[in-house]
Amino acid sequence: MAQLTIVRHGQSEWNLQNRFTGWEDVALTEKGIEEAKGAGVQLKGMHFDEAYTSDLKRAQDTLQIILKECGMEGIPVTRNEALNERHYGDLQGLNKSETAAQYGDEQVHIWRRSYDVAPPNGESLKDTAARVLPYYEKEIEPKLKAGENIIIAAHGNSLRALIMHIEKLSPEQILKREIGTAKPITYTFDSELNVLETKEW
Repeated sequence: MAQLTIVRHGQSEWNLQNRFTGWEDVALTEKGIEEAKGAGVQLKGMHFDEAYTSDLKRAQDTLQIILKECGMEGIPVTRNEALNERHYGDLQGLNKSETAAQYGDEQVHIWRRSYDVAPPNGESLKDTAARVLPYYEKEIEPKLKAGENIIIAAHGNSLRALIMHIEKLSPEQILKREIGTAKPITYTFDSELNVLETKEW
């Protein structure tokens, strides 16, 4: 058996400002730091062999806070942009309400919540999955099959892509899934990576 724990980063400055963040490298808010500490307290007692995170500091900082709270700061940490948030293209940095006023609520909703429609010069969730899943299958699945326990700190949409794969969800099902900031989910797998148990902390 092996366990995979995934966690979205704590609240970022642009989450607070209601702006499209994507690949912009923004910091955690004080609330985001406290959320990450809370996740670490919840996960205390868990054993992790390795950790993975994105190339963006809000996820990296969340991971480091969690590992410190768990007393597991010394484990190997791999950073890779394959785990980055969905790229929002021309929308990055824009306030979501102002964007809706400019493009219309319906168009913005389609960009945010459709599976395969990308914003201008950005990525759809399907595009995000196309980089997240090959990386996960190549780098992380073999370690889970070998019985290692892994933690991934990443982003709402990169984790949606993972959850869709792990839980075998349809595009319609995953689009309805909300992923809270710093709310860990732990999957327990058998040796063939069938899910035996799912725990939402």
